[in-house]
Amino acid sequence: MKQKATRAQSAFTKIELLAVIVVVGLLGFVLVAFVARPWARREALRWSCMHQMRSIGIAHLVWSGDHGDKFPSEESVSNGGWADLLTNANQGANCWTNYALMDNDLGSAPSVLICPADERTAATNFTTDFNNTHISYFVGVNADDHHPQSIVIGDRNLGPGTNPDHNYGFSPVNGAGNDVAIPISGPVSWSLKMHSAGRPAGAGNIVLGDDSGEKVTTASFNQTFLPNAPPTTNWPAAHAPDTPSIRLIFP
Repeated sequence: MKQKATRAQSAFTKIELLAVIVVVGLLGFVLVAFVARPWARREALRWSCMHQMRSIGIAHLVWSGDHGDKFPSEESVSNGGWADLLTNANQGANCWTNYALMDNDLGSAPSVLICPADERTAATNFTTDFNNTHISYFVGVNADDHHPQSIVIGDRNLGPGTNPDHNYGFSPVNGAGNDVAIPISGPVSWSLKMHSAGRPAGAGNIVLGDDSGEKVTTASFNQTFLPNAPPTTNWPAAHAPDTPSIRLIFP
């Protein structure tokens, strides 16, 4: 015959309960203290931004699965992409097109296109009020999953040279966009916005063709990721750069 559990076996003692309360309280205190630190908040925003960027990277892969393994920037307009527009130079104003074409794959949620550390705000939908001013990420032209080291998207606060500026680099505040050839030999730098706050050397996030998300510094971007990115080959007529470069479209 099975014995009934005694009170001591079936319930916390007052001492045990007090111990649990103390431990939970200490954990809560540590968590609050951690989150209250500016650097911790910035790091939390960066991880949140990275999570969103990975979602956008997955959306590219899903879209390509339905379009002959091509990302929107590689596919013709007749087949649902915007490659025809990119045969022309100065297409920064059309950066938003890349994301609007993937609205279903992005869950019809424009909010995923705004980094929590950005000053911009999300659009309410992909049709009536969607434009460059509601986007935080540049587009890597001709990036695809066949080239794992190609740069698909990245934080828009990337700029020229070695000295980070105090604005958003290649991404103009007014949303006019920018169409930039960046030599794989560099140099470029993350401007002192978004994830660079508190990091004078500059910092940003990128997503590669294999959908890996990378937290990078200005130094690692120039020394590791740019040199390994496959150079863009199909430049607009008379606009091919003199040195091997990648083409990035900024919102």
